Amino acid sequence: MAARDSRLHRPRDSPVIAITQVALIIYIARYIHEGARSDEVGCVGKAAAGMSHRRGLSSEPFQTTLGGERDLMQAGRINRRAFMAALGSAAAWPFVGLAQPIPIVGFLSNTPPDAQGYAHFVAAFRRGLRDAGYIDDQNVIIDFQSSNNQIDRLDGLAKGLAEKGTAVIVTAGGHPAIEAALSRTSTIPIVALIGSDTVASGHDLSLSRPDRNLTGVNVFAVQLVPLRFQLVREVVPNAELIAFLANPSGLNAAVDGIEYSGMAKQVGQHFLILNVRSESECEAAFARLAEFRPRALVVESDPLFNGLADRLIEFARRYSVPVIYPRREFTVAGGLMSYGTNISDSYYQAGIYTARILQGTKPADLPILQATKFELVINLKTAKALGLTIPPSLLARADEVIE
Repeated sequence: MAARDSRLHRPRDSPVIAITQVALIIYIARYIHEGARSDEVGCVGKAAAGMSHRRGLSSEPFQTTLGGERDLMQAGRINRRAFMAALGSAAAWPFVGLAQPIPIVGFLSNTPPDAQGYAHFVAAFRRGLRDAGYIDDQNVIIDFQSSNNQIDRLDGLAKGLAEKGTAVIVTAGGHPAIEAALSRTSTIPIVALIGSDTVASGHDLSLSRPDRNLTGVNVFAVQLVPLRFQLVREVVPNAELIAFLANPSGLNAAVDGIEYSGMAKQVGQHFLILNVRSESECEAAFARLAEFRPRALVVESDPLFNGLADRLIEFARRYSVPVIYPRREFTVAGGLMSYGTNISDSYYQAGIYTARILQGTKPADLPILQATKFELVINLKTAKALGLTIPPSLLARADEVIE
């Protein structure tokens, strides 16, 4: 971070340079003005000398000849030309020093930008910026601030971004990151990757005309639990018990829990809801899962679980539990299957929106985008390790099959 912080303070617009320019212009003007007076006196002397030579010394009133008038006019023209040339040079130098400062885009998230499984999201965001004309470290600076999955740090990080003159703040840490940014500024534009119910969060944002200084992309973290539940039942049709892993502290939990239990009751499926509020509670939840031995597990879409992907996949492997996850990245890392929005595309769109705001568009004039790309990804290698046969009808509907 030290190297990146140094970029945030590069002198791009020095007042010393501007003052120097003004002083130089004044100096040149005075110099040429004095020079013009000297030249005029010299020309008058030469004209007078010429007349004295022609007329001799006389007490008659002084009268210039036509040639003397031309000398005076020529001197004035020469010095005016010199003055304008020098003045133009001084005004133009060094205009590059007065260039506008590079805008800073704050990127507030729970995960470091170079973390495994997250770096390609950041790359998609950069690609969106680049396609709209902004390249990191050239004409924009991205200041990454990560809480490392410690949600209580988000407020302090948001405060720091607001105080350093950030042009735009991008939040990619779920509802807590949005709340942290909104609590620290009501004027800096915020581009949020929205994964929670905006009504339940208290924002009640209009999709066509966002409120205040907030806009962004809805990644549909909610409303997909029933679909995931149905998909995992196709893989394990005779499952006696299907568990649901949820974070009760998250805004999605209430909606997801109601939808999950409602769907399970509708089809007569026994279900178990396991609550995990923090990483420290994972072991107890895993122990309970091991005790009840559900035949399948549905993982809620929540920033907490995104940071626990490796542990969840390891648990599923150890206890041979088929699990459906909310994001493709889980399946690529060794999970059985996933269904959700194309998160990379959402980050790309967030990059486009950030660029538009840098170009002068107000957040209120940018409707909240709705994710339109949904992916069903299946890992056949993991299915084989679990002794599962994926139905051909499900494979035919998959957007990606990992052999």
